[in-house]
Amino acid sequence: MKNPIALQQLPENRVFRKGDIFVLFGELFGRGYATGLLEEARKAEMEIIGITVGRRDENNALRPLDAEELAAAEARLGGKIINIPVMAGFDLDAPAGSPTPTDLLADMTLASWESDKLDWAHIEECRKVGTQRFTDAVSKVMAVLDGMIPAGRNVFFAHTMAGGIPKAKVFLVLANRIYKGTGARHMSSQTLLDSDLGKLILQNFDAVSADTFGHLIDLSSAIRERVEASGGQVRYTAYGYHGTGILMNGEYRWQTYTNYTQGYAKMRLEGIAKKAWNAGIKATVYNCPEIRTNSSDVFTGIELPLIPLLLALRKEGGGAWAEAQWQACEALLADGFSMEDVIAKITALQASDVMIPFYSFSAWPMPNSQAQADLTIGTSHEITQMHKDGKALISDHLSTLVVDATGKLIFGSSSEPAGPVLWLNHDIVAQCLNVSHKNTATSSTATDAPRLKTA
Repeated sequence: MKNPIALQQLPENRVFRKGDIFVLFGELFGRGYATGLLEEARKAEMEIIGITVGRRDENNALRPLDAEELAAAEARLGGKIINIPVMAGFDLDAPAGSPTPTDLLADMTLASWESDKLDWAHIEECRKVGTQRFTDAVSKVMAVLDGMIPAGRNVFFAHTMAGGIPKAKVFLVLANRIYKGTGARHMSSQTLLDSDLGKLILQNFDAVSADTFGHLIDLSSAIRERVEASGGQVRYTAYGYHGTGILMNGEYRWQTYTNYTQGYAKMRLEGIAKKAWNAGIKATVYNCPEIRTNSSDVFTGIELPLIPLLLALRKEGGGAWAEAQWQACEALLADGFSMEDVIAKITALQASDVMIPFYSFSAWPMPNSQAQADLTIGTSHEITQMHKDGKALISDHLSTLVVDATGKLIFGSSSEPAGPVLWLNHDIVAQCLNVSHKNTATSSTATDAPRLKTA
């Protein structure tokens, strides 16, 4: 893909109604994008059905949720959960009697990991075992799900699986250096990816974040065919990340967090959506703006592009409500600091000669550099220190707004999705928020929407 294709018009749900089926393909944990989409399904009075990744017992064997766990999970979801463990990834799988990939990583140390080699033939056998386990479980889930979908209902499959970091002590140390380290503690992300450890992690990211979407589409084919044969419609969505268009010097320009190691899996996810789309299946990956989640917090500085959303709210005619968001964010700052001070730091970061080379869409995902990491992480720390409370941040407030907007945009767009891969940039997010809060601003149309620039 040479250029990001942005959603440019506010969409409206014209398909999903009361009694239709919303399937969350991935267990709901804590904060994240999925909560916004779930809220839209609830508003439409859809029947919500979820799955579980299961839990592991003392021997690392997967098991279903027990009664207490199931009740808590269904309360979080607001619907029924099919209690068959659907854990993705192969890091804890292996042929009987042989070590798992995680077992192999346990022998790596900080002194040896760069040169340590893995048995790739064995890793491939582990991957096959994990894939078979996953697809067998999904097949069982689909058999149960089929009996839960009455005739005449539309079905919305929302894929939310992501991640895949093996539980290896050595990687925890390396991750802190790559994503949080500055100065002497900095480490090159490329050094990790060139190692066998990094190559294994990339494979497991593919298995969790991307391949699961393909398995979902393939193994739900019987449900899809039955629903469509009776005149119903089926949609598939997945959450991507491939940079975001934000306001920079008065223009919407594409930028990204560096180094987003999972970016390779997110591009693979896009490819799976394109393949399904070409086969006549309406599957769309929505590349969403940066927010703070339990998983994204490992990436120090990923929250910085969130802050210019305040500029977009003003630019897109947010009026009094937009000003209230500025005030709410400024109220989180310590005495002596203003939002203008924060914006000035972001603007300086964006305009830095250090950062400009990283605004290259065609080169994404680029490895980090010492100067880039020092500037990004350092700016993140400086802005955090400008707050009254390090646990009540501007990025937390803005994240909730983005989750709300992306839920509305994805749900509405899925009635008639425009393609297999769409970007939700700050312009459409701001328009959605402004309109949903009953501002008088007129949202841009496809012909007058701001043009997104890429390097």
